[in-house]
Amino acid sequence: MGPVPHTHPRRDALKLGAIAGVALLTAPALPAFAATPRFRHGVASGDPLPDAVVLWTRVTPTDDALPGSGLGPTVTVAHEVAEDAAFTRVVSTGSTTTGPDRDHTVKLDVTGLQPGRHYFYRFTLDGERSPVGRTKTAPATTATVPGLRFGVVSCSNWQSGRFAAYRHLAERDDLDAVVHLGDYLYEYGPGEFGSGRPHEPAREVLSLADYRVRHAQYKTDPELQQLHAAYPWVITIDDHEVANDAWSGGAENHTEGAEGSYAARRAAAMQAYREWMPVRTGPDGRIYRRLRFGTLAELTMLDLRTYRSQQVGTDIGRADDPDRSIAGADQLAFLRDGLVASDARWKLVGNPVMFSPVLIPALPQAIGRPLAELIGVPADGVPINVDQWDGYQYDRRVLIDALARNNVQNTVFLTGDIHTSWAFEVPFDAALYPITRRTVATELVVPSVTSDNIDELTGAPPRTVSLAAEAALTTLNRHLKWVELDSHGYSVLDVTADRVRMDWYFLADRSRADSAATLARTFTVAAGTQRLR
Repeated sequence: MGPVPHTHPRRDALKLGAIAGVALLTAPALPAFAATPRFRHGVASGDPLPDAVVLWTRVTPTDDALPGSGLGPTVTVAHEVAEDAAFTRVVSTGSTTTGPDRDHTVKLDVTGLQPGRHYFYRFTLDGERSPVGRTKTAPATTATVPGLRFGVVSCSNWQSGRFAAYRHLAERDDLDAVVHLGDYLYEYGPGEFGSGRPHEPAREVLSLADYRVRHAQYKTDPELQQLHAAYPWVITIDDHEVANDAWSGGAENHTEGAEGSYAARRAAAMQAYREWMPVRTGPDGRIYRRLRFGTLAELTMLDLRTYRSQQVGTDIGRADDPDRSIAGADQLAFLRDGLVASDARWKLVGNPVMFSPVLIPALPQAIGRPLAELIGVPADGVPINVDQWDGYQYDRRVLIDALARNNVQNTVFLTGDIHTSWAFEVPFDAALYPITRRTVATELVVPSVTSDNIDELTGAPPRTVSLAAEAALTTLNRHLKWVELDSHGYSVLDVTADRVRMDWYFLADRSRADSAATLARTFTVAAGTQRLR
């Protein structure tokens, strides 16, 4: 379908909901958002449970208490949670101590809330109040939920553009949460992988102080602040939260020795991440987790960098080695067993890198080299992207076999990382598809918020040379139903008992915070079919 102007999200939402036979409740209005001197990094919430939600802010108690500085006093920050934006019906209060040891961040898990409810929250320091945030708890575990709607985003590089995609999602009033699939920030120095507004600090980030400063910079973005304040986020990491093409013992963008030890760098990056992000982690710092939204959906968020084996590079014969893993044994079992045992109608998987098999066709060098650079394969050609599940085929086969053997229905992978838009039917055997047309899942891949795509990497006008690559990809990969390699934006996932629908919205200009967005494509998966329509 051609692009459709996206002019009124609330009206569109109500119309689409009526078509689906679902009564969609709009969110209560959020007061106008404006950061304040002591709360200059905004507020955020995340990981909603039926009775709890994570709340976050960062305070600047004195002028010298800047992110990463290690300076400033220990202070006590109060918080309030209410049923209304005027805070006349307060349901929870408390206080938290913070200081330079945690970079003056505040993160708390507020419990005792009611399921499926909107709440408003704010913080106070020395009489100064933060902006008001709005959040929402998950429905009760056994509740029959008529519908859910999630914003879905990935790959938001500060240096590559403005975060208009976040603004468009924040201006909607029909979402339950925002799912971020990784690459929330980038580790590069100014001018590396993006030439727009420069990164701070003015170097590649390596130390704990560096990562704290980089997180702080991203959270000064007004569009990012607006979306954090509007909805709870469910987030996972990909590689750039630490370094490009990370694996358990290193990364492509890390030089051991010259840049210190990778273990120390990763520890610093993850400490800053836990401090600055509204994410609920396990006692061992584990990020992979599962959230349930009534009987309608269960969302499993994966961490595919912390436990993975090193990428095979050009030695693709080792891509199916059973001794190599992308998820690690414990996480793979967590995912497999959870999908098999789940009684939720839809099993959603927040999946940082592409799950479906992809063969890379022969292409002219002008586009073949940029495509190879984007997806991480040598320019002279290999048939798989070894940084994705294609490079860890044993893990993928274990999961596919489990889904097929147990007749697990309605599994949908939600994927980021690759900066472009794709829609797959996940075949049981890609070589036989579509002869048998046996599928075990579907996969919906969202574009980048800003990070470079094929048109930027080639320097060609959008929708010119990429067309040949898209045609070649869909011809060679018959389970691939659609691919678009140029556009930036966001997606909205709409879930009912009868179907899952993904809408892709593309930005007119990623360099502009006020960029328009158009509804560019929609795919629907009817329950029980594992087919894209």
